[in-house]
Amino acid sequence: MSTTKPELILIFSGKRKSGKDYVTDRIQERLGADVCCILRLSGPLKEQYAKDHGLDYSELLGAGQYKEKYRADMIQWGERKREEDPGFFCRLAIREAKQPVWIISDARRLSDLQWFWREFPQQCRCVRVEASEQTRLQRGWKFSPGIDDAESECGLDQGVQFDWIINNDGDAGLLEEQLKELFVLAEDKSGDNTGQQRTLTVNG
Repeated sequence: MSTTKPELILIFSGKRKSGKDYVTDRIQERLGADVCCILRLSGPLKEQYAKDHGLDYSELLGAGQYKEKYRADMIQWGERKREEDPGFFCRLAIREAKQPVWIISDARRLSDLQWFWREFPQQCRCVRVEASEQTRLQRGWKFSPGIDDAESECGLDQGVQFDWIINNDGDAGLLEEQLKELFVLAEDKSGDNTGQQRTLTVNG
């Protein structure tokens, strides 16, 4: 698989309703879509799951009850796919990425990190987004057995040394302050290679 080689990959993880999407959207807004793309590992998973089960892919991408109805089964299906091929969804997610900065917005398992570390050892930085349980409850989170205690939610709770841990409890000023180093790094990496485009072949 050929894709454009990135200069920086920011790999985000965090619990449900921690606000990962808000944080990654904020970074992309700052850098611009021509410099930074958001890649969701759950996107190709949901697309393939919808095809295999005759479901509405667009509804699975949303945050409503349709997705929640199928979430537990979709997680189990995804785990079986990963057991067969740990890099399956990672390769699908990056297949059309062209920008110098990639944001992986939803890493959930150590195998996700390991694949990116192996394929892009110099470019990866890991970022954890955290929010208190009270904040997550206010955002609509409710503990669901089989989901919140599954590997998809707990796989990166331990054993990973994150480059940054971002607190996202709703204080916009504090969030902006925490993101400064990320902005500087991303702008530096993207600025070093303006106009250059290199391709590589990803295997495994």
